Parts: sequence; C-alpha cells; structure tokens
Amino acid sequence: MRNQIDPADCIPPDWIVKATAKTPLAIPFFASYVQAGFPSPADNYIEKTCDLNELCITNQPATYFVRVGSDSLSGDRIERGDILVVDCSKEPVGGKIVVVWLNGQLAVKRIQYAAEMVVLLPSNPQYSPIYVHPGDEFKVLGVVTYVIQKKI
Repeated sequence: MRNQIDPADCIPPDWIVKATAKTPLAIPFFASYVQAGFPSPADNYIEKTCDLNELCITNQPATYFVRVGSDSLSGDRIERGDILVVDCSKEPVGGKIVVVWLNGQLAVKRIQYAAEMVVLLPSNPQYSPIYVHPGDEFKVLGVVTYVIQKKI
C-alpha cells in the first residue's frame, strides 16, 4: 500500500494558481511601525510605494499561489484558507515549508531529510509525520516564500 496523505490534509488541485504580474500596483509604504497605542502625527510619513508583486515574487515564471487546505501547519501560523506564495526554483533544503505531490495527492509540509529518507512534518500535533518511501511517487513542487493570511 502506498503512503497516503490524510484526505483532510490535501490541497485540491484547483487551489493552485500561476502567479501573473501584468500590472504593477503601487501601494503606500509607511516608514514607521504601527503602534497599538495612540498614533503619533509625526508617523504619517510615506517612505516609498510598494508593489506586492515585487515584494513577494522574485521569479515570476517559477511562482504560483496555492490556498492551504488544512490546519496541519497551524504551529507555523499557517491556517486553512491562507494563501501561500510558492517558488519552484528554490532549493527544498531541510526545514523549509514545501508543497509536495505524493502518490497523487498535494499537500504542504515542512521537509526534513533523514539519511536517504524524506520526512514531511506537520506542526500541528493532531497530524502524523509522513515518511516518503522508495517507490512512492514524490515530487517537491516548490518552496513557500510568503504566507498571505486570510482576514480575521
């Protein structure tokens, strides 16, 4: 029997969207930190404008967005419904959060290497680590570079 991802932990394929940056969108970028208390009028200084495409996408042809399908990385503050920016040109070194294809299912996990074995780790203790075995259909589809959290 092949190693399977918990069905509640899978990413539906239609939740993956290619990144396109057709039109820059400049948004004011304030130089000061946001205070939780009384705001200072002197903090109303706009340092520059910021384009989220430039901030989040360093390699557009290799970047896509994916919506998170489970809460298995809630310990990393990645929740169901958040959007991940994923760069498939980045090296999936140990400890990185990656989007993977395993035996026909998509998931997002933290990758670790133990000798020649790959281990996909959740950060929510309600989920078990997934061990990738020889013969499994396995591919790292990209490394998560940014997390866009859903509004609260």
